[in-house]
Amino acid sequence: MTKPEERHVPVLLQDAIQFLNLRAGATIADCTLGMAGHSSEIARRLGPEGHLIAFDRDPEALALAKMRLARVVNELGPQAPRITLIGEAFSTIAQHVSAGSLDGILADFGVSSLQLDEARRGFSFMADGPLEMRMDTRSGPTAEQVVNEVSERELADLIYEYGEERRSRRIARAIVRGRPVTTTGQLARIVAAAAPAMKQDRIHPATRTFQALRIYVNRELDEIKALMEAAPELLKPSGRLVVISFHSLEDRIAKDSFREGAHHGIWNILTKKPVTAGEEETDRNPRSRSAKLRAGEKAVIKGKALRG
Repeated sequence: MTKPEERHVPVLLQDAIQFLNLRAGATIADCTLGMAGHSSEIARRLGPEGHLIAFDRDPEALALAKMRLARVVNELGPQAPRITLIGEAFSTIAQHVSAGSLDGILADFGVSSLQLDEARRGFSFMADGPLEMRMDTRSGPTAEQVVNEVSERELADLIYEYGEERRSRRIARAIVRGRPVTTTGQLARIVAAAAPAMKQDRIHPATRTFQALRIYVNRELDEIKALMEAAPELLKPSGRLVVISFHSLEDRIAKDSFREGAHHGIWNILTKKPVTAGEEETDRNPRSRSAKLRAGEKAVIKGKALRG
């Protein structure tokens, strides 16, 4: 039987490892632990003097990752690094990590394959499930509360802004008329009926609406902005930030933040263009087709690192 982690291959793994410029004894923060795919490989390279700090606000993912990392530690024995797991959103990183203490930061944005695969988590309409969509199931409104309680105008605006859906007003009107909406399948059918797929579309007509609700429920763009702002202060001189995005809104924040930081002498940009997955990886892991990796190194002038 296939183990859960074997179905969830980390995206752009080797590229991320390369750009982090890992060395023995380093302190690395993995902001999106997930199934510990990236973290497992990072841990193997840090040595006994190294320290891996990993964040995930999803309690289920954190529990599974903890078991996987325990096996890695057991495998490495005396060569295992120190590992600290933090069950909070990565936007809180500055509350847990001292300024100038990190050699590298990695973040793999968006929803994980583990979350998408579980119908009860409500992230996908591939199988019918409750409209949940919270990464942290301990707090915040569910997607069901959003689609049933916000006004039609607010619903249309968030679908347009976070889903980049041009037919947002038509979709919002149909959702409000279809209330109460309680399952992913019901929502997908409402959206598809209101805004059917056009010939040039390569995705299901409900995809952008689901994306918008997920981003809104989890405040994902605010999370990314908070990390990009905090990273320069947390990194050591020449420390590196590596981020992997899966759609244009995420990538735009990373690109603009790196560009602005470079303009002010904070970042040396290591990726003039985003790194994308090769054919071999996309064949093995379809999720990697939309992935874009960007990396920056904290700039140093006259032997002193610039503060973010």
